[in-house]
Amino acid sequence: MAKAASQIEMPIGVVVRKTPGVTRWAKWNWRAVAVLPGAGPADWQELRREGEAVEYHAATLPLRLWTDETEAYMVNLSDGQPSIYLVLRDTLDGKRPMDAVLVTASPFEGQDYADTGEEIVEKIPMTEGLIAWVRDFTLEHHHDEVFVKRRRDKKRTDLVEDGKGDARIRQTSDVYRAPRRFVQ
Repeated sequence: MAKAASQIEMPIGVVVRKTPGVTRWAKWNWRAVAVLPGAGPADWQELRREGEAVEYHAATLPLRLWTDETEAYMVNLSDGQPSIYLVLRDTLDGKRPMDAVLVTASPFEGQDYADTGEEIVEKIPMTEGLIAWVRDFTLEHHHDEVFVKRRRDKKRTDLVEDGKGDARIRQTSDVYRAPRRFVQ
């Protein structure tokens, strides 16, 4: 019996729109607006321009689906609008506006990157074909984990250890000795 693949991947192009900023502190506003499943390579290729707004095919990155992360994909697919999460990072060389680091279908992984505060994580709606591709993979590889209630150990909790401490010390002021119980 052949073992199923632990992952599959598809190249995903990401479209990023640059618009003028609305405050004096941010000259430009960058927003991921679309995905292009099966796209070829690109590096901030201009797609269209409307006045000062410009859309770029910023990058093509592999979207990898892992058999271990099917629960995360189920959460994503059950959302009202299943999405792809794009992770963007400021460039160090200044040749590009930003570096597209990763695309993922896992909302958990997207949240992990958002929590660092060093990357920008954009949520992009999936296309119908991409939803079907992720759904088919997830349904094929997802196995519900059965909840198993932890059993208590057999230690008796009704036993009383009155006056626990060092039996050789007979002082009443010993802080390590529990007070004795008196039976009336």
